[in-house]
Amino acid sequence: MNMNQLINMVIRMVMQKLMNFGIRKGTQLAAGKGKPAAEMTPAERKAARDMRAAVKRARQAARITRRIR
Repeated sequence: MNMNQLINMVIRMVMQKLMNFGIRKGTQLAAGKGKPAAEMTPAERKAARDMRAAVKRARQAARITRRIR
């Protein structure tokens, strides 16, 4: 392995971690993580629960497609 390959590998790993971090934070924000459950209306609670379930399915699908590649 030459130096260029090592640098590319490290950069790719760091970028993947940063992308995962950003995606998780964005989905948590969209799912209503910023508001306590006690302050939410029942409709908001249901929407947040549904969003978390959708995000979980999306993460699972992303994991599966990564394995297939």
